[in-house]
Amino acid sequence: MSESRPVAGPVRTPVDVAVGVLIERDADGREGRFLLTSRPAGKVYAGYWEFPGGKLEDGESVEAALARELHEELGVTLEPAQVQRWQELVMDYPHARVRLHFCKVFAWRGAFEMREGQSMAWQALPVEVTPVLPGTVPVLQWLAAERGHAGPTHGGEAQSSREGG
Repeated sequence: MSESRPVAGPVRTPVDVAVGVLIERDADGREGRFLLTSRPAGKVYAGYWEFPGGKLEDGESVEAALARELHEELGVTLEPAQVQRWQELVMDYPHARVRLHFCKVFAWRGAFEMREGQSMAWQALPVEVTPVLPGTVPVLQWLAAERGHAGPTHGGEAQSSREGG
């Protein structure tokens, strides 16, 4: 499991979050574009782009939580069996410590409805939408490694490397 740099102060128990990496496949089954959504107004990091998902409820599996969250937020339906666990990452944000359970999803039913007033964008590498949530950056790097993508994965990466950070 990867872990971000620790934040000074007491260790916080991470909140488990299921995250969906919804990916289109071409006729030959190759992975293509992936879905990013913007965080809605009124939430921490409003306007930042991320992979959709949400917190696990008590006793809920990652797969069940992801199915519930994608229906609540995006209006699409998926079966937990369609969820492929992929990567896990602990991130320390100023407001919370989260354990992100990233899952690839290749099949869903229904039309997308942005039920929280967010925006959506199908993206390829490098992603064109900005800004990107810090917890999204490692996912873009993992996708780049799997796909043999060289170069920046998102606009902020190119900017920060030009500034030396």
